[in-house]
Amino acid sequence: MGKLYIVPTPIGNLEDMTLRALRVLREASQIAAEDTRTSRVLTKHFDIDTPMTSYHEHNKRSKLEDILAALATGDVALISDAGTPGISDPGFELIAAAIEGGFEVVPLPGACALTTALVGSGLASDRFLYLGFLPRKPTALRELLTGLSARGETLVAYESPYRLAQTLAAIAEVMGGERRVCVAREMSKKYERFYRGAAGELSDYFAADNPRGEVTLVIAGADPAAATWSEEQVRHVLLDRLGAGDSLSAAARDIAKLAGWKKNAVYQLGLRSSSN
Repeated sequence: MGKLYIVPTPIGNLEDMTLRALRVLREASQIAAEDTRTSRVLTKHFDIDTPMTSYHEHNKRSKLEDILAALATGDVALISDAGTPGISDPGFELIAAAIEGGFEVVPLPGACALTTALVGSGLASDRFLYLGFLPRKPTALRELLTGLSARGETLVAYESPYRLAQTLAAIAEVMGGERRVCVAREMSKKYERFYRGAAGELSDYFAADNPRGEVTLVIAGADPAAATWSEEQVRHVLLDRLGAGDSLSAAARDIAKLAGWKKNAVYQLGLRSSSN
């Protein structure tokens, strides 16, 4: 019976490939790759000729049994396009199935955009919450940010460079323009850069110049000393909820818990805002 190896691959710089990862890829009976075209660039660079099969979001159901069958006779190395498999990709489903099937799962340490951005941000890293890819729809994004705005943990998310400006604007509106943020771009690559500053400032900056390449967003947790929201913050979030079709009573109840306000105060602000 074989083992399933979870093998991190570089997020940009091929020098970040570990010696252990190279050995595992060479010795495995098969490599399960998110995109075989992308992964063959890696294997060709390191002269690895292990047979490769694709395993991704669109074929995972049909390929899962095949890979489990391969595990019955030999080791399989799971890799993604970049970074550590199983984080915001279908790798976790294969990992869970292998564990359920009684196969040994061996995770290797290595490159990961999540932790690289977190430690490079300069924000607190003792407690953090990973959000995965942020919602594409503005209403869903604001709802998520609203629910997280009072959390004390540092928040980490992946975001498209094409939506970065609108996401930063939403953070400034919901969490406050002074909330500290770090935009990590093209980490480990030639044009790597960390943009650190207030959400409002970075929103204005990227509105004029959207970045290219991979982006990881790190957001500071709420300051306990500033747990009570300003009237402007409450109004922004309240109007978003009302615009999404929520009743004033339900929106006031939910927002009051997050904002440190009394429900009636939020309700009255909603009445005044609606009449203007």
